[in-house]
Amino acid sequence: MSAARLATVDRWFAAERVGNGIMRIDEPHVHELLRGNIWHVRGADRDLVVDAGLGVASLREELPELFANDPILVVTHAHLDHMGGAHEFGDRRAHDAEAIGAPRGTSIRGPELAEQLGLDEQLPDLLITARPAGFDPDGYRLRPVQATTRLGDGDAIDLGDRRFAVLHLPGHTPGSLCLLEEASGTLFSGDVIYDDVLLDGLHESDRGDYAASLRRLRGLPVRTVHAGHGGSFDGERLRELIDAYLGD
Repeated sequence: MSAARLATVDRWFAAERVGNGIMRIDEPHVHELLRGNIWHVRGADRDLVVDAGLGVASLREELPELFANDPILVVTHAHLDHMGGAHEFGDRRAHDAEAIGAPRGTSIRGPELAEQLGLDEQLPDLLITARPAGFDPDGYRLRPVQATTRLGDGDAIDLGDRRFAVLHLPGHTPGSLCLLEEASGTLFSGDVIYDDVLLDGLHESDRGDYAASLRRLRGLPVRTVHAGHGGSFDGERLRELIDAYLGD
């Protein structure tokens, strides 16, 4: 579909509360490859936002509640569908191995993005099916940002009444992160694991690292997974997905 023929929509984001103080936000007019989840976690002292979408529309303008309680943004990895809106946040955290200041994939044109990332699949010319008012798809630019805090394995995100352990689980990208709330067994997994075919053949992927990360993840006390794409699932499904990938 050409950019000129795209329908204009009044609201770009869709949001749903999934319980336990957590809201899931996504972009329904985006191709499934790039239709990532943004997670908002309410905290007593501060809120947590995990990933920031494509940056096609302003999170601050459409979802001001994300910014009401001094949010900490954790960018799980430096792909455009996870860091596009990161520039809107003052507190941005990512792993040192993730090049959020010079991300590799920067286009919403399918063939161009496939070449940039090393995707071996046919993609439509344009990876959105509608546009917010005033947005020109041909003018899309991913805005690089700098992390205000660099995260490492074993660090913690403290919201006052909730605490998330930072897990460095490379493979999909060198600096891929997950966040685990050990008290509830809640995992925010980014693109380390989701209920679909895992992308492990990108230019910056490493299959050996990926396998080691998944073996580590399998042994953790995870009860609920909120992934970077698609729906949430339980710990049993997590282990099924890992076993299928590893061939165990």
